[in-house]
Amino acid sequence: MTVERDYYEVLGVERGAGDTEIKRAFRKLAQQWHPDVNTDPAAQERFKEINEAYQVLSDPQRRQSYDMFGRAGAGVGGDAGFGGGAGFGGFSDIFDAFFGGTMAGASRRARPQQGSDLRYDLRISFEEAVLGAEKEIEFPVLGRCDTCNGSGARPGTTASTCPQCNGRGEVRSVRQTMLGQMMNVAPCPRCRGEGKVIDDPCETCHGEGRTERRRSLRVTIPAGIDQGHQIRLTNEGEVGPRGGPPGSLYVAVQVAPHPTLQREGTELYYEADLSIAQAALGTRLQVPTVDGEDAEVEIRPGTQPGTEIRLKGRGVPHLRRQSARGDLHVIANVVVPTKLSKRQRELLEEYAKDGGEAVSGHAGLREKLGLG
Repeated sequence: MTVERDYYEVLGVERGAGDTEIKRAFRKLAQQWHPDVNTDPAAQERFKEINEAYQVLSDPQRRQSYDMFGRAGAGVGGDAGFGGGAGFGGFSDIFDAFFGGTMAGASRRARPQQGSDLRYDLRISFEEAVLGAEKEIEFPVLGRCDTCNGSGARPGTTASTCPQCNGRGEVRSVRQTMLGQMMNVAPCPRCRGEGKVIDDPCETCHGEGRTERRRSLRVTIPAGIDQGHQIRLTNEGEVGPRGGPPGSLYVAVQVAPHPTLQREGTELYYEADLSIAQAALGTRLQVPTVDGEDAEVEIRPGTQPGTEIRLKGRGVPHLRRQSARGDLHVIANVVVPTKLSKRQRELLEEYAKDGGEAVSGHAGLREKLGLG
């Protein structure tokens, strides 16, 4: 299981960031985390993550697919560059494109087609994101056909050699050009490059080797996961046709907000409302935490608005270093009352007079009539 962060979060940019801003963010992070200049053991993985994010977000087409479908839509997780996928499949393909023939020892027969990646949106509570959890999910998936065991052929029969390509998985054609004869090599259209065809298909899957079903899976949510993170479960996606390997399942995490706590990375923040008297004279407050019980915090006499009280180790665990945990920050917010009783006003005016402070002393209509 691999936990993957949102690419925009990796580069530290907003989703609407332009190409220039993305490139600037990448350069700055690359200079900081490149293994040649950063001796931190985690630098290599961090730089790999930064580079991967930039490769997707700097490509308009891949970025659009990522915004819609996440990493599965951007084609991340499988082969890239000269590996499988769109375009040239490898150096041997480039050789074929220019010289019209396969390289010695290279096989043109296509490998079994891999199944599609899947995305599952999972909503969890704030506490589950901070402390971790086990969740049971259920989703539709194309799984291996039980009747033919994924072969696509009727039980008791097997696939036969493709008569069009004679099992090579490719067809060749020669055409005349101004440079002379050029040979074109392409996957066989009949067998789709597999070299074999099914003459007697399975009645259950109609030759596909897979059928649709519902699947249940238990997913471990690591402590410290955040909104936008994805958990990649290798080989848990759809199986490929006729025995092809399965794709991956991407569990996209959606975290419900907490009613009173705010999160910034591994730090939690709580805004404690205090009256003027509590701030001036001091008090003790019960502060909510994600650990199942409140924490008692002492407010010292004379506490000023914006004063921060830090509770060590009561924040969010580090995703990659579970033994380390952030802090809970309690921010004092002194609330000034908007309405006062007659007695409260008299006491405040007396307090101001004793301190030599000038106040308006204007009473409202109710106070003037003795109704306050």
